[in-house]
Amino acid sequence: MPDATAPRGLRRLFVANLIAQIGIVITGGIVRLTGSGLGCPTWPECVDGSLTPTSAQEESTAQKVLEFGNRLLTFVLAALAIAAVIATIVWIRRRRAAGLGGRRPLLVLASIPLIGTIVQAVLGGITVLTGLSPLAVAAHFLVSMAIIAACVVLVVRAGEPGDLPRAYSVALPQRVLVRGLLAVTAVVVILGVIVTGSGPHAGDDDVASRFPIEFATAAWLHADAVWLFLGLLAGVLGTAWILGWPQPLSRRAWLLAAVAVVQGVIGYLQYATGVPEALVAIHLLGACLTWAGAVWLTLGIRTRGVAVASDRFERLHGDAVAPVEGR
Repeated sequence: MPDATAPRGLRRLFVANLIAQIGIVITGGIVRLTGSGLGCPTWPECVDGSLTPTSAQEESTAQKVLEFGNRLLTFVLAALAIAAVIATIVWIRRRRAAGLGGRRPLLVLASIPLIGTIVQAVLGGITVLTGLSPLAVAAHFLVSMAIIAACVVLVVRAGEPGDLPRAYSVALPQRVLVRGLLAVTAVVVILGVIVTGSGPHAGDDDVASRFPIEFATAAWLHADAVWLFLGLLAGVLGTAWILGWPQPLSRRAWLLAAVAVVQGVIGYLQYATGVPEALVAIHLLGACLTWAGAVWLTLGIRTRGVAVASDRFERLHGDAVAPVEGR
């Protein structure tokens, strides 16, 4: 009997984890943009002797509420992550009782948001205790992007009917192109972090520590990487059109292109207008969506649990549909 996709409720729980992980990146960005990064100046307490903000603090009410509220959201992420792990274990046990495969990779993937949330709580404490060191802030953000990528993989894998066989839906040169696009997307994200870490938004009014690179130079390097990303994306779209990629894969590429274009426009607008907070927050959301979209596109170059495809596709791509063993 062939493997089946995860139940709809479980897949929705995985999607909720993805949304929550993106959400806390945005709320963390709002904390930074409003200068509330030290609204709770210590950790794990908000202020010495109290887990919650106090009226005796020097920080403004808005700063205290924003920073403490962002900390509380960690518990929401932890609850969703724990629920995902427990629900996955229950589902796997039911499958085994019915004589089906266990699909252990899904349990491993479901554990990543929980482990990542714990790591993020520690990194958040380090960020506060180091006075919003740009290296700590950058690490905090990049770990979130890694968790988001894992959540995208989890959502996609849960919607597939099994883990094996694995088969590619496009030929090797096209797979290299898509994976190259993903790698460049990662470079764009990292350079974007450096731009933020060298720019005006330190996270608190009293924080002057920035990356030792001129903001204009960092922005220039980031923009160059973006243009490389757009060039590769254009190559992906052209290849998809000329070679007739499967419709679901082509659709992913076009959706990524739409997000990327909007993100690029916002990026240039925020640089031209002095990096206003509202545009930075939107750009941060765009970064999360672009990264998630690039991961989603890359996952689309192969299928799991089913054999792909049509005779026409085999004639066009030869070995593209050959099954590949392993995980």
